[in-house]
Amino acid sequence: MNPIVFPGAGVLLQIALRTLTVYGIVLVGVRLSGKREVGQMTPFDLTLLLLLSNAVQNAMTGPDTSVIGGGTAAVTLLVVNYVVTEVAAHNRKIRKVLRGEPAVLVHNGQLMKSSMDREHVGLDDLQEGMREHGIAAITDVALAVLEIDGNISFLKYEDVPDGHNLHRRVKFLQKH
Repeated sequence: MNPIVFPGAGVLLQIALRTLTVYGIVLVGVRLSGKREVGQMTPFDLTLLLLLSNAVQNAMTGPDTSVIGGGTAAVTLLVVNYVVTEVAAHNRKIRKVLRGEPAVLVHNGQLMKSSMDREHVGLDDLQEGMREHGIAAITDVALAVLEIDGNISFLKYEDVPDGHNLHRRVKFLQKH
């Protein structure tokens, strides 16, 4: 039989065992690192997962890459992620660099066009979010914020007592 089409039962068994081993290493590492739900991942978390999958891919199927090499790459990425997460938890500047900052998209019923352009949020995206929150018009929005997880949160005027403190909330968002 042609080895290009069917490499042999031994090779297939080896690939299966290597895949199971690397899967176990990655699964344990991810569980121990306390990952958030996928919908709450930051760009840094997504980058880690993409690099992790790339690091272990050859270890699972490539003939020249060992399982130990792939496991070492996976463990290294997980340790680096842990250290960076710990440093970011205690340093606001690093956290801002890694996770980003919330961006004000609507303030007092007015579109913040420069912020929307900078964050690549179109009017359609904003209006979709408004519909999801039962908001009919932009003029009904006291504050709309693009959160660091990619969701848009909305405060209607009725959610802000007497409209006061809105400016302080915007300044707070910009500082933190």
